[in-house]
Amino acid sequence: LVFFMQAGFAMVCAGSVRRKNLQNTMLKNLLDACWASVGFFTVGFAFAFGDRTGKANGFIGTANFFLLDVEDYSFWLFQYTFSAAAATIVAGTLAERCKMAAYISYSIFVSGFVYPIVVHAVWSDYGFLSITNDASRRIFNLEVGVIDFAGCGVVHLTGGAVALVATWILGARRGVFHDELSGEELPKPRKIVGHSISLQMVGTLILWFCWY
Repeated sequence: LVFFMQAGFAMVCAGSVRRKNLQNTMLKNLLDACWASVGFFTVGFAFAFGDRTGKANGFIGTANFFLLDVEDYSFWLFQYTFSAAAATIVAGTLAERCKMAAYISYSIFVSGFVYPIVVHAVWSDYGFLSITNDASRRIFNLEVGVIDFAGCGVVHLTGGAVALVATWILGARRGVFHDELSGEELPKPRKIVGHSISLQMVGTLILWFCWY
């Protein structure tokens, strides 16, 4: 179900962009899943859950790079789908205004470093916010650590925060506030309408189903 969210994100993005950018948007959603697997396989999983007894710290994992000494590959696969989801959340923010090379670099960076750091803090047994880490409760004087069920904070808040930063860096889509050809400021912002409400609806229903 978690990986099937990729189809939902793809449909929502496809329906929200102009027809001329449809192929580019679909390719970016596909590459999200591909490059997120690379980032999470090489270093992401290690940063998130790679802990050796006696050498663990609350900020970042230090073992199991390239899945060395990992026995439960199903756990890696399950966690990878979440990392891909966190990266794909940003796809809608970058639609129609990000070069492919920059997008691939972002996808690897988020799934291989940014997202795993948050995962380690909350979901790892040694994370400084983890409910299973007694030290975290002593630091913050709390009876319990952070409880995040199904990734509402770890996945979605991380993806949303990255999307906010990306929006600030890239700015608005071309043609909204300035003429695409002359560059002159428009007297009134131009509304850019997605080409397919049907695809938006299908994507929304897929995501709705996957959240269960």
